[in-house]
Amino acid sequence: MMTKTTRTSRTILLFAERRNGALRRVALEALGAARRLAGDGGQVHAVIACADGAAEDAAALIARGADVVHVADDPALRDFAPEAYIAVLGAAMAAVGPDALLLGHTAAGRELAPRVAAAHGAGHIADVTAIEIDDDGDVGFIRPLYAGKAFERRQFLPGHPWIITVRPNNMPAAEPQDAADRGGTVKELSFTVPKLYTAVRGIVSRAGGQLDLSEADIIVSGGRGVRSAAGFEPLRQLAAALGGAVGASRAACDAGYCDYALQIGQTGKVVTPQLYIACGISGAIQHLAGMSQSRTIIAINKDSDAPIFGVADYGIIGDLFEAVPLLTEEVLRVRQPG
Repeated sequence: MMTKTTRTSRTILLFAERRNGALRRVALEALGAARRLAGDGGQVHAVIACADGAAEDAAALIARGADVVHVADDPALRDFAPEAYIAVLGAAMAAVGPDALLLGHTAAGRELAPRVAAAHGAGHIADVTAIEIDDDGDVGFIRPLYAGKAFERRQFLPGHPWIITVRPNNMPAAEPQDAADRGGTVKELSFTVPKLYTAVRGIVSRAGGQLDLSEADIIVSGGRGVRSAAGFEPLRQLAAALGGAVGASRAACDAGYCDYALQIGQTGKVVTPQLYIACGISGAIQHLAGMSQSRTIIAINKDSDAPIFGVADYGIIGDLFEAVPLLTEEVLRVRQPG
């Protein structure tokens, strides 16, 4: 976690990513990191790309610590077109001249960050889970290696801008500050729409409209042990009772039990929820790579020797089709009003 406030004042630019017309939570998490990196006397600028106006989002960013919000509003930004979004970030970089640009480590952030870094001769550190600042103001960026089995602390060489992507659900989101102490400016950001090599004709959600797995606080995940597509229904009921999302191992996806949009692991999504419930998942290294950094892990499996128990905080050795409905029943009982 971030320890001390840096003595160095910096100008930080934040890409405030939106989804379905609203700010993503990772944008607020990156804003919190940007505010601390800026230090006393530093400035935090945010850039919003939209096609429908973003007055409420701009106000929310200012209330949580942004000093200036640059809004690029153009029909070309209605859907994510990399060339258009890179043009927006390029215009923002030119207008602000920041010491660092922060983005969420999302599908969009992973695509934009290295391309912006290459275009601006900047250093790039991806998938940051923590930021450390020592007494002298030196900044270290912590990121996982080897499927979370090790961590490295990286720093930037002086003389170049920093490009950083932060992993969702790992840093505290910026909280609203005292309105009396907050002042901010909203500016229109002009940019030239480049030639677009792709066109989005439509977006189909394959995850059933559930919470984004990378930002969910609670995930109930199923593996080959669910035995069928119908076997995911008890998991969905538990997830609904907890207010969480449903995930899956690659084995369950390969077996056709669920869509690959739910896959968690080395070749799927990397998640760090507050609570991860693994049901019928053996714990192959590829799956552990995607969820082993969860705050609390509960494993439910009939095999007492399953590797998943090696990373679990709590374990239930038994049939998931007996244990999961009992958990759901208890959660509903506890949460029942009165």
